[in-house]
Amino acid sequence: MSSGRFRWALDALETFAVAAILALVVRTYFIGSFIVVGDSMRPALRDGERVFIWRAAYLLGEPERGDVIVFRYPLDPTRDFVKRVVGLPGEEIEIRAGRVIINGFLYTEPPTVEPDRSSYPATRVPEDSVFVLGDNRRVSEDSRFFGPVPLAEVKGEVFLIYWPPGQIGLLGAAEGGP
Repeated sequence: MSSGRFRWALDALETFAVAAILALVVRTYFIGSFIVVGDSMRPALRDGERVFIWRAAYLLGEPERGDVIVFRYPLDPTRDFVKRVVGLPGEEIEIRAGRVIINGFLYTEPPTVEPDRSSYPATRVPEDSVFVLGDNRRVSEDSRFFGPVPLAEVKGEVFLIYWPPGQIGLLGAAEGGP
């Protein structure tokens, strides 16, 4: 092998190794992917959609109300769930006939929410946790069933739908508030 070809092959191998290491670092610490299973977040997210999550979203802060997050399912940590943050650390959450009440004030639901008529007793969210609800409350298994989600179990914030191609787009935090 001539010196020029050897140098080219070495440069290509070095470039590939650096790119692979960078991709591994980005995938491990910054961006992850998730496949939506079920209809609990309909219409914002649909069954089978693939999304990217921003793993580093909460390195310097905590989730905000309206963020759509992926977290380890508290009843089976081998599974991941996706839901919307409704209650923040230290807040009191109550649901009366489908209406969410935060610290005594009615929460204005985002337009994507399909409420049901369920109720949930007044509960204080622990300082290290968030209270999550699915947008399609009739079929959502969420904090009403398994309680607040510890912040340590949050994997990241959903920011982009990348599959199927017709649904590609950014997913922003929903408007709403007490």
